[in-house]
Amino acid sequence: MAAPETSSAAVPTLYTNNTLRNAFGGVLSFFILLLIGVLAFSIRLFSVIKYESVIHEFDPYFNYRVTQFLTKNGIYEFWNWFDDRTWYPLGRVIGGTVYPGLTLTAGTIWWLLNSLNIPLSVETVCVFTAPIFSAFASWATYLLTKEVKGAGAGLTAAALLAMVPSYISRSVAGSYDNEAVAIFALIFTFYLYIKTLNTGSLFYATLNSIAYFYMVCSWGGYTFIINLIPMHVLLCIVIGRYSSRLYIAYAPLVVLGTLLAALVPVVGFNAVMTSEHFASFLVFIIIHVVAFVYHIKGILSPKMFKVAVTLVASVGLAVCCAVIAVLIALVASSPTKGWSGRSLSLLDPTYASKYIPIIASVSEHQPPTWPSYFMDINVLAFLVPAGIIACFLPLSDASSFVVLYIATSVYFSGVMVRLMLVLAPAACITSGIALSQAFDVFTRSIKFQLPGISSNAEVDAGEASSAIAEAQNDAVKTEKPEETSRDRPSRKNKKKEKEPVEKPSTKAKAKAEKKRLLALPLEASAISLLLLVLLGAFYVVHCVWAAAEAYSAPSIVLTSHSHDGLHVFDDFREAYAWLHHNTDVDDKVASWWDYGYQTTAMANRTVIVDNNTWNNTHIATVGTAMSSPEKAAWEIFHSLDVKYVLVVFGGLVGYPSDDINKFLWMVRIGGGVFPHIKEPDYLRDGQYRIDSQGTPTMLNSLMYKLSYYRFVETDGKGFDRVRRTEIGKKYFKLTHFEEVFTTHHWMVRIYKLKSPKNRIRGKTKKSKSKTGSASSPKGKKKNP
Repeated sequence: MAAPETSSAAVPTLYTNNTLRNAFGGVLSFFILLLIGVLAFSIRLFSVIKYESVIHEFDPYFNYRVTQFLTKNGIYEFWNWFDDRTWYPLGRVIGGTVYPGLTLTAGTIWWLLNSLNIPLSVETVCVFTAPIFSAFASWATYLLTKEVKGAGAGLTAAALLAMVPSYISRSVAGSYDNEAVAIFALIFTFYLYIKTLNTGSLFYATLNSIAYFYMVCSWGGYTFIINLIPMHVLLCIVIGRYSSRLYIAYAPLVVLGTLLAALVPVVGFNAVMTSEHFASFLVFIIIHVVAFVYHIKGILSPKMFKVAVTLVASVGLAVCCAVIAVLIALVASSPTKGWSGRSLSLLDPTYASKYIPIIASVSEHQPPTWPSYFMDINVLAFLVPAGIIACFLPLSDASSFVVLYIATSVYFSGVMVRLMLVLAPAACITSGIALSQAFDVFTRSIKFQLPGISSNAEVDAGEASSAIAEAQNDAVKTEKPEETSRDRPSRKNKKKEKEPVEKPSTKAKAKAEKKRLLALPLEASAISLLLLVLLGAFYVVHCVWAAAEAYSAPSIVLTSHSHDGLHVFDDFREAYAWLHHNTDVDDKVASWWDYGYQTTAMANRTVIVDNNTWNNTHIATVGTAMSSPEKAAWEIFHSLDVKYVLVVFGGLVGYPSDDINKFLWMVRIGGGVFPHIKEPDYLRDGQYRIDSQGTPTMLNSLMYKLSYYRFVETDGKGFDRVRRTEIGKKYFKLTHFEEVFTTHHWMVRIYKLKSPKNRIRGKTKKSKSKTGSASSPKGKKKNP
């Protein structure tokens, strides 16, 4: 009798230990997540510590300006704001052409802080929005990975995402761009989809649609979600994994998500009229056909089911054919087949370079190099394959989604370097799964072979707890029918109740013994564990270096190190300050589109083109002016009411991202609209040259003259440090433009259009004098 009593007494003891262990693990996981959030936030503060609290890059200045307008004038004025300081003389409707998620988020944070009497400026809130949401993205990654492979993999993936350089490059303090909040929205939407898929809850399905709506508000990359999820649903149907949970996870997202997306002004009817969304509707029809087939299978006899399947298949095929015909008609009526230019450039990497040079001219739209993968995701590139294999052991609906996510993101990142940002979460999730599984194998192998544990006959606590849980479930199942028939169980019944408890414990021991046999040797496990720790340490060092050195410098303030110390180049703000204080409020400034947002936000002057690039003809007009001789360029700018022209020049200090290096894109974009601009006219034997071998068309272009005017006075030779050569045309004068300001390091140069009145008056005087001398008789005095 003693043995059965001991075994039955072991059940509550081990169950209590398991409960305490789970509670301690939950508390520990919470504090680890808290530390991961602090890490994600703090590693992005190098830009503020090393430089100052300032907005970075070009696009964030427009977002900052819009946020200022929102906080000052309110939400209704924001939706109806017509900005007459951009794209002169066309202007721009801001509320209908901007993704409002980032602006509304930062504006809400600013409003809440001020409501709590925390008086922070709008600029400060904008600077720290990205680091805050990077912490949120890390926590969302934990939730997503936990749904796939457990809490251990989730914590590892969250820690990896907090430091991955690819994400840091877009979320450092001051990087106030759409991706700052969009990556969190992307991961959180995927988490809610997987959560709904695992639970079949309509509550999570509704939250998923709301998260998708926030993603639509935040970034144009929402089309990745509305295509990836239908691909996964179709994959599950094809491999025979359809369930009611799959239907609940997908159908509300398409219906409610599309309705909500159509509420965003910049999207509107594009949510149902463009090719990027058609895949979701087609899969929506397919899943309803499949759901109907499964439904009638349960209520009809096999013979009737065959007849019904034939009927449903026929009707479904007819409906699909009709929908496909409508889609083909809509697509065929569009010159771009219903796809946007950026989407077509993803499907066909050569499309942009052939037909839309304005897209190909953007550096972040170029394909990445192999070193950029190692720079942006580092050792994760080698862990991703192991994580994919782990997702197949075993394959579930959630793990199949992760495999599909990593496969598609690898392709898109190979097409466009900007989409390395989409690859980063997928790489962190799969790498987190791989590291978690590896640590589990190695630590279990070491634990099984330690002297204190190998001699112990007791079952491992983790295995015992799971076995006891199963035993209790079985015991409950066996007890319920007996207790309903008899209120007082006999000794025989007590023995029967004890038997199911003892059998699973024996099964657990056998399972643990099998794992012991599969354990790796102790030395190999210890060395492998050490190598994994070293790999993680190398990853941490690389990520901290990338955050501190590679991605912390704001593009508006540049630095360089030399033998005589650190040099700071603050020429951009110097030039914008000069424009703000020395020009009239209504003056128009022409420059290449890269600097439009900064000019409007920092100098508060009207620009001809900016970074929105919505009007290719307008940009081509500016490109044509820059590519034309001085007189023709003056006429183009004068017709646009331009008073000042701004060019960026890096030949003196070695700044490579200047307008001379971008000049061929101006030629290509201008030539795409105005055929008299031909790229071969600017090339010598197919080479782009600015030295003595440069073509006359190149050396007489306005961009060349505005960049190299008086440049020979700097060193007497006119040596360009970026192109590493002496310029071809050193001594020339400007006839239609005059230099009004050049920054300290010659990085920004501003010219003013000469007034046409003086020149026209001069020509009139000459023509009048010639006419007067021809008509007046000799000896007659000329009218002065």
